[in-house]
Amino acid sequence: MRPTPSRRASATGALLAVAALLAVGVQSGSAAAAPDAAPIAPKQQSASGADPGALPAQLSPAQRAELLREANATKAATAAELGLGAQEKLVVRDVVQDRDGTTHTRYERTYAGLPVLGGDLVVAETKAGRTESVSKASTAALKNVDTSADIAPAAAERQAVAAARSEGSKDTAADRAPRKVVWMAEGRPTLAYETVVGGLQHDGTPNELHVVTDAATGEKLYEWQAVHEGTGNTMYSGQVTLGTAPSYTLTDTTRGNHKTNNLNRGTSGSGTLFSGPDDTWGDGTPQNAETAGADAHYGAALTWDYYKNVHGRSGIRGDGVGAYSRVHYGNNYINAFWQDSCFCMTYGDGAGNAKPLTSIDVAAHEMTHGVTSNTAKLVYSGESGGLNEATSDIFAAAVEFHANNAQDKGDYLVGEKIDINGDGTPLRYMDKPSKDGASKDAWYSGIGGIDVHYSSGPANHWYYLLSEGSGAKTINGVNYDSPTSDGLPVTGIGRDKASLIWFKALTTKFNSTTNYAGARTGTLAVATELYGANSAEVKAVTDAWAGINVGSRPGGGEPGPGKVFENTGDVNIPDLGTVNSPVAVTGIAGNAPSNLKVDVDIKHTWRGDLVVDLVAPDGTAYRLKNSSGSDSADNVIATYTVNASSEVANGTWNLRVQDVARYDTGHISNFKLTFP
Repeated sequence: MRPTPSRRASATGALLAVAALLAVGVQSGSAAAAPDAAPIAPKQQSASGADPGALPAQLSPAQRAELLREANATKAATAAELGLGAQEKLVVRDVVQDRDGTTHTRYERTYAGLPVLGGDLVVAETKAGRTESVSKASTAALKNVDTSADIAPAAAERQAVAAARSEGSKDTAADRAPRKVVWMAEGRPTLAYETVVGGLQHDGTPNELHVVTDAATGEKLYEWQAVHEGTGNTMYSGQVTLGTAPSYTLTDTTRGNHKTNNLNRGTSGSGTLFSGPDDTWGDGTPQNAETAGADAHYGAALTWDYYKNVHGRSGIRGDGVGAYSRVHYGNNYINAFWQDSCFCMTYGDGAGNAKPLTSIDVAAHEMTHGVTSNTAKLVYSGESGGLNEATSDIFAAAVEFHANNAQDKGDYLVGEKIDINGDGTPLRYMDKPSKDGASKDAWYSGIGGIDVHYSSGPANHWYYLLSEGSGAKTINGVNYDSPTSDGLPVTGIGRDKASLIWFKALTTKFNSTTNYAGARTGTLAVATELYGANSAEVKAVTDAWAGINVGSRPGGGEPGPGKVFENTGDVNIPDLGTVNSPVAVTGIAGNAPSNLKVDVDIKHTWRGDLVVDLVAPDGTAYRLKNSSGSDSADNVIATYTVNASSEVANGTWNLRVQDVARYDTGHISNFKLTFP
């Protein structure tokens, strides 16, 4: 981009003067806060070897507000510089700044006055005012969108409610009338309706299901859940110091007035603020209602301190304003969740109302959903949903280690004390996610089609590999043994560096539609900014991604070419029909690999009509490609990677192709499997 006159002031000048003087951490067993006025240069970052200028600056709420004001004042000039069309407008959503004055401004877009879903972008601008980079959620051109709908809003609402009911929702109804939007998250921009369905999900969790409906055809284009769920440890963190108000309420006056409320088994409303005759809260047992409140309040304080003292972010939105926590949700409710609509975290009491989900990593997980929502805004569905969920697990681990609580030492386990499984095992494992029986260790082409709590596995695994490296080791008394999908080792760079890289990528590179490939690109860009292109850190980031089957290793680190089985015969695809192209695999001992390569060459006049699966010898289908009414390109020529490690290798594998719409035809030209 061409240089422009400076439109942005640096808010970091004062920070640089005191950066070497202060290093504030959370004491074991205490959640005491540093004063809001003291800019902090975290000890672990100053010692990390990173370029000091590329580190996140700690902005006060007033400094952030000024940057937002300036961004709003210059958004028309920014739109012109970016070459946006006359009907496009920018809406400022967030801003963060590096210590060298580089400012990263996050924008939404409108088109002809309509919100554009999937049109968000981040503009990085140097202190001198030069636009350095632009990261877009969609690279499609936003133009020639017919803003006249062919179907009525009521039709979109009926479809959305039906979609929610099909997923087991109860008391289901639209929360508000469908709004007209431009849907841009999947290919060319399309006029659509967005409907938000309320009520309760199948397990009693509040429902905020967003359904996007094509305004011309009535076809459902996409859906995602806005209530972000997660689970964690028990309530036992020992005797701790809480931030409270002099009037003896659970109001943390040093952390944005974060409040903790009692829902008293209710499932709606904000609840009642905990108050008492003194400043002692709970007795360590679930029978005392204050105990869960104390745990949630403590976890929220630790998370606030971590983001502020380590990454320079003052609160979830960066504006110094606290969220609030609600405990004792429902009856025997075994979950916890974050909601944008209330700007709050909510915790159930677990099985038998005996194990509230209110410990350190749960609070950190839920608050991090709020941070993600106010930065990258990763859509809670598909691969971006898995990355959203992994971000919460990643910073739950980071906060837990940073807190260094004697009774809840940091680990790379999720839910290890709550015993949801009833056998003492954790809910999730970061060193080898598949140990939970459902999460995935490595990326494969169909991972966006599974639950986000399981598609988060590869990113959790990446974080562990980058932090600690592969192989067997013991940390804080917990034994880990982390494999890699390519069988090659990864050398860790430490948890502090890994966390910094992920946080800076989340806040300056990721956007609403970032997938695993995009996360690799973003983290590599950040590692390069922080440590240099030829650094050990960049190599470790690259190796860790290769270790979960995203990208390759540099310098000849790839395994051999493998054994290839191929069907080169043409197989016609009938209109509205299904066909199979078989490949016989022989001479491979044991199971198929976790990185089975599937090369597909399909000639077709409208690829959006096609659903493509790899079918294992036992009939298990692995989705390679979904149909899409907006995907009008010709042909499917692609290489997919499938985690087929649960399948016996030898036998007949099939490429199954279904044509789900009329008029367009084609044939399978080539189908090839490569066993590394």
